Amino acid sequence: MPEFCDVAVPLPLEGVFTYRIGSNGSEPVVGGRVLVPFRNERLAGVVTRLHDTPPAVQTKMLIDVLDRQPVLEADLLHLGEWIAQYYLAPIGEVLRGMLPLTADVKRAHVYSITDLGREVLFQSATAGSSLRSKKSHEDQAAEMRVLDYLGNRESASESSLRGSVGLPRTVMAGLLRKKWITREDASSVRDSRRLRKIAVLKQEPAAQESITKATPQQKKIIETLQQHSGRMPLEDLWPAGGSRSALQTLVRRGAVEISEEPMVFQVSGLKAKSSLDFELNAEQRVAREKILEATVARKFKVALLHGVTGSGKTAVYLSAMQSVLAEGRSAILLVPEIGLTPAAAANLHNLFGNEVAILHSALSPDERAEQWRRIRSGDARIVVGTRSAVFAPVRDLALIVVDEEHDSSYKQEENPRYHGRDVAVMRGKLAGAAVLLASATPSLESYHNAKQGRYELIELRQRVEQRPLPEVEIVDMRAEFQQSGEERIFSRQLAQEVRERLERNQQAMILLNRRGYSPVVLCRACGETVQCRDCAIALTHHKRANTLICHYCGYRRPAPRLCPKCNSEHIFFLGTGSEKLEERLHQEFPRARIGRLDRDTVRRREDFERVLSQFDAGELDLLVGTQMIAKGHDVHGVTLVGVVGADFALGFPDFRAAERTFQLLTQVAGRAGRGNLAGKVILQTYFPDHYAIQYAAAHNYDAFCDKELRFRKWMNYPPFTSVANLVVRHDHLERALQYAGELGQWFDKNKSKGLRVMGPAAAPIVRLKRDYRYHFVLKSDSRERLNASLRAMLKYSAERKIPRSNLIVDVDAVSLL
Repeated sequence: MPEFCDVAVPLPLEGVFTYRIGSNGSEPVVGGRVLVPFRNERLAGVVTRLHDTPPAVQTKMLIDVLDRQPVLEADLLHLGEWIAQYYLAPIGEVLRGMLPLTADVKRAHVYSITDLGREVLFQSATAGSSLRSKKSHEDQAAEMRVLDYLGNRESASESSLRGSVGLPRTVMAGLLRKKWITREDASSVRDSRRLRKIAVLKQEPAAQESITKATPQQKKIIETLQQHSGRMPLEDLWPAGGSRSALQTLVRRGAVEISEEPMVFQVSGLKAKSSLDFELNAEQRVAREKILEATVARKFKVALLHGVTGSGKTAVYLSAMQSVLAEGRSAILLVPEIGLTPAAAANLHNLFGNEVAILHSALSPDERAEQWRRIRSGDARIVVGTRSAVFAPVRDLALIVVDEEHDSSYKQEENPRYHGRDVAVMRGKLAGAAVLLASATPSLESYHNAKQGRYELIELRQRVEQRPLPEVEIVDMRAEFQQSGEERIFSRQLAQEVRERLERNQQAMILLNRRGYSPVVLCRACGETVQCRDCAIALTHHKRANTLICHYCGYRRPAPRLCPKCNSEHIFFLGTGSEKLEERLHQEFPRARIGRLDRDTVRRREDFERVLSQFDAGELDLLVGTQMIAKGHDVHGVTLVGVVGADFALGFPDFRAAERTFQLLTQVAGRAGRGNLAGKVILQTYFPDHYAIQYAAAHNYDAFCDKELRFRKWMNYPPFTSVANLVVRHDHLERALQYAGELGQWFDKNKSKGLRVMGPAAAPIVRLKRDYRYHFVLKSDSRERLNASLRAMLKYSAERKIPRSNLIVDVDAVSLL
């Protein structure tokens, strides 16, 4: 057995840490997890190497071995190391994100009183109130309660302290700081088999005799069990009115027994609306065969499936996945948002039954762990999920599909800041699998790679069944204001078109890509806008809750009646969000059945599916929402799409603003006319001459790309260069400026040929979640040169004692805000 192992711990720290392997326990394995001591904590880390080379410093012993077999096979471990290198992310945080197994470690802390704490407790008992001096009576009383409780026992768990003395956080932090108590991590390994207790009604004659003598409470339990075939989990029995004492009596009399069985997690969203028979047209069949060429040859290849909206891209890749499964191999389908997962899972479940697994962040830790184990055991060979599903431990991977590959949701906005699409390409390369990127509006990076021959370009130019693309009519809202003399949320043309659809019993979708009721609350007396307490951003008014909310940090406060600055009554709610749009549509069309889809109405996993199912079933006439309604929905009854506000993104200080606007307009326009009736789009805009608006109205993706790529090449932006965004942040302005200044001087002294550094400058949102932010934008035609410069910068910042947590390194940034 090797003497040492290197472990990647889940902390924002570079490198791995060496631990000594004990001779009594199980032997760790590379790619398996171990429980290790780290400072005052116990952490579950991943073993990256076994060796006999002693480090230069004293090593600590492993606490426990969690896995006897690797949970990360060699290819996934290699993928994690590539992510850490490419995105300059700590390897421990990368590997933690790849493993949805946090439920396997039971987090716990125990507290003990120190000798100093006993001395303070003794002095307090003898001196009485004289010790209180300036400290409040309540604070000292709370401290003494904690010390008194711990003084009567060797140690106490966090849960027992909370139940006995309340465990106020501020008091506990103060006691730890003064070293009156100590805290030790008592985290332990949970049994990987999730067991739950089941109450089972016995059928023997002796048991039946006990049942006849049951009390009313006991009879209620018996009747509940009988209604559920004689067995029921205890966690379901209590809400149904069962009494613990009554159940214990029934168990003692032999009428009921308690057994344990493995937990099975039923993931919602597996109801398909219809069967899929894949009657592909000639264009679709050609696309399918091109995809399967690589899977049959078992070789790595990336293909870009570019098809107009409604061209049947989903049928093509589902048919390819069906062929892959028939060969006994596996496939992964990535979707950009959790809201799309139920629909994708429904189609897959309809095709493949119980061989489908779902992975996304809205699942509970236990649910994610259960799904992960089904995949790893081979019980599930088709995986659908958001970006983290790219790490699914499938066996014999043949195909990875990235649907809506252009979507910015594939980029993770916290460490590790990887891009799910690009990681999918790398995983395909390491596994020798085919990778399919699908979109009606591919990202310029993917389209450029296809044009350069790096990816195979597969195109679907026609909608299925020769259905026409919707007619798009541009409404100039500047002219609308001049003609009507008033600021309108929806134009007269859009209102008339909606009215006609309602009269014909047809459906319409209205897009306004802004949440809330009003995005700005303004005082007309002093001109002050009500800002977030922790961010340099205006609060958004949500009328139904009568609350102002920050959409970045979640801070909220009641809607003011008076100006917070000048105390004036002249508060003005400026602008329009999806909540106000819904209200105005109800006023304009009082008999219409209207639903809304945005992050305010979709609180749980089921909400999105419920509203969309109602719309699909014809129970709603109008669907209002943000970009949620623009992605991948196939509702045949929609004949009109109105775009109320999508062009304000053109004013954002971001080089991708035009691309994002074009993609959003094209995607939402594609929701119209997907059935037997032709569709129409009313596109309201204040920038009718902008090329993104014009080309979206003409459904001309190629012309937009040609023009946008020329601009990108002139300005040295992706896909012609690599870009990284370096953000320096601190909750003290002076310290943020100091760090930014030091790094700016370092970049000036360490200039590299072919690398351009812009900044430091205040970030577009200069304060976010209490941190002041300054940033650098780095551009280079060489990824290696860019990576080397950033790595050298991180080394310098460590030497200068700039904490790693105060630096955000975003390689291939999709947003510069």
